[in-house]
Amino acid sequence: MAFQILLNVFLAFLWMFLQVSFSARTFIIGYLLGLIVMAGMRRFFKSRFYLHRVWAVIYLFLLFLKELIKANFDVLKLVLRPKLNIRPGIFALETELKLDWEVTLLSNLITLTPGTLVVDVSDDNKTLYIHAIDIENVSEAVDSIKNSFEKAIMEVSRG
Repeated sequence: MAFQILLNVFLAFLWMFLQVSFSARTFIIGYLLGLIVMAGMRRFFKSRFYLHRVWAVIYLFLLFLKELIKANFDVLKLVLRPKLNIRPGIFALETELKLDWEVTLLSNLITLTPGTLVVDVSDDNKTLYIHAIDIENVSEAVDSIKNSFEKAIMEVSRG
């Protein structure tokens, strides 16, 4: 991926030199033209085209924002109820993530979402213990995390 980014920047600078214009506008045009050239030649690269990973990172960020806003409204509804009727609980989440930074990112995303908190991670980094402020169904909560955050992180790291 780093090679592809550097190649794209090189193509953008090459475009600037060919145009004899050293402005940001010329660089951006060269960068976009470099993307087109690299997209046409992507089968010659050993790894996937780097824009797939860039898109996966953007998708993960937007997914986190969506979950953050949704969780804020859920916690707000809990707080504004006249009677506090919550079912807090701790549940275990078996993760398929292998690398330390993947597990750390998943833990941080869960913790930054209001109403949930990663309490502990097992020694082998395979199980996360999560506290939820209001949990109706444990399997539903596990599936929600696996199908959103974990899937998006795997797309970023392995995509």
